[in-house]
Amino acid sequence: MKPTRILVIQTAFLGDVILASPVWENLHLQFPAAQIDVVVKKGNESLLAAHPFLNQVFVFDKRQKVKNLWNLGRTLRSKQYDLVINLQRFASSGILTMLAKGKESRGFEKNPLSLFFSKRFKHEMKPNWHEVDRNLSLISDLVPAPIRRPQLYPSLEDLQAIQMHQDIPYYCLAPTSVWFTKQAPESIWLKLIKDLSAKQQKIYLLGASSDQKYLDAIAKKAGTSEVVNLAGKLTLLQSAALMAGAQHNYVNDSGPLHLASATNAPVSAFFCSTVPEFGFGPLSDQSAIIEVKDLDCRPCGLHGHKSCPKGHFRCGEGLV
Repeated sequence: MKPTRILVIQTAFLGDVILASPVWENLHLQFPAAQIDVVVKKGNESLLAAHPFLNQVFVFDKRQKVKNLWNLGRTLRSKQYDLVINLQRFASSGILTMLAKGKESRGFEKNPLSLFFSKRFKHEMKPNWHEVDRNLSLISDLVPAPIRRPQLYPSLEDLQAIQMHQDIPYYCLAPTSVWFTKQAPESIWLKLIKDLSAKQQKIYLLGASSDQKYLDAIAKKAGTSEVVNLAGKLTLLQSAALMAGAQHNYVNDSGPLHLASATNAPVSAFFCSTVPEFGFGPLSDQSAIIEVKDLDCRPCGLHGHKSCPKGHFRCGEGLV
């Protein structure tokens, strides 16, 4: 099959969209004339702004889910796709796949509606397999030797917007996470800032607007003018571009880790309650993982928790 209209569905989190990018990158290389569209969750569409070859980015607003599923599904059906690829394992994405009615549909067996897909694939955690490898397994028969590196495309305007922050060498730190147990403790970040401050270079704190208060507190406690809080002041693509030019980046097992991978930025990642063996580790050429090994309670789940289930959080407090 040589598809001319392709749809890729990934309506999960920020990092999941970034790690889905090798799918459309490789499909574009294999079928350069094909029209490729993508569905993402509301809030993640800015990652794909001004993308050089994606035809259209559809936004799934999960508020009023039933109404929005139906409306988006009707729009997708009107596009008459040759191939629909569903990278998610939740029912809502399965419904969108069904409503799109592509000539061929693909997805993971774990999706509760996979019975209705043309082709179903196992979602496996093999040794040394990354999430990008799982995603690429859905097109393994179409792209036999895929490129694994995620890819984002900051615009010229994005690059110009961060120039003011690049007058001297700098480091980027992204101390926050949606989940408490995936976030290195404040004390770890303060120690890191103290060590980096000795180099007399700028230290930028990255995060969303909702992180501003927490990062303000870290900057105040650090007690050095070298620390600048940029939370909420940069777009996702601007943050990615800034990370690409940093001397080094320090992140949690969270979205900024994958921003670094997508720009091949040098990065060190703190893994607390989760482990890189899940397949979400860094993909940059220059990368490192910092974790507390040999804890019998680690990992305590595939995702993070709001608090340590054991009450001690040794996987975070023990990081150095």
